[in-house]
Amino acid sequence: MAPDDGMAQLRRLALLRVLDGTRPSGALEWVSPVAPAVTQAVVGAGHWRAGRRQRALAAWATAAGIGLVAWGLGAEAPTRAEADKNMERQKALLRQRGVQVPATATQTRPGQRSLPALDALASSVRMVFGVRSGLRRPRRLTVLAIINEAPMAVFYALRVPRAVQRRKPRIAVGSALVVAGSLARLRAASAEPLR
Repeated sequence: MAPDDGMAQLRRLALLRVLDGTRPSGALEWVSPVAPAVTQAVVGAGHWRAGRRQRALAAWATAAGIGLVAWGLGAEAPTRAEADKNMERQKALLRQRGVQVPATATQTRPGQRSLPALDALASSVRMVFGVRSGLRRPRRLTVLAIINEAPMAVFYALRVPRAVQRRKPRIAVGSALVVAGSLARLRAASAEPLR
């Protein structure tokens, strides 16, 4: 096998771990998964009030989807310790098959630790700027609008089959709603009259 095959397998495991998600353990860790739902709900209310019904429904579909995913992460996702244990088990299986997989550091460096307060602050700032940018005057469907919408749609579209495979219905339905909201937002942008 190629020497970088172990790194490719490790990247695949890391991607699957990101798609599966981990259960938030403290109150501050819940801010990050819930903030986008609040952002989209507020943006939807602003669009509804401005008479842009399609955009409002798209934002509310995304808010409901992100809320369902957050609920699913709290109820269906493994804890961080369980996720680490699963990752180590997968690495051991790869090593048994003869694939060279880099060893995991047993100690975390000070800069590598996650600070829940900093994560909550960053999520809150993103929420404020997300509401501001979500309520700006809507644009027509352009390449930039598609590029802006694509990462979230692709991530959640990848998450749907993974959640179905792992029997996590809340995460699967929520992810499908987020994808539907993204597509509805693009449809609303294509229906905007030229100004």
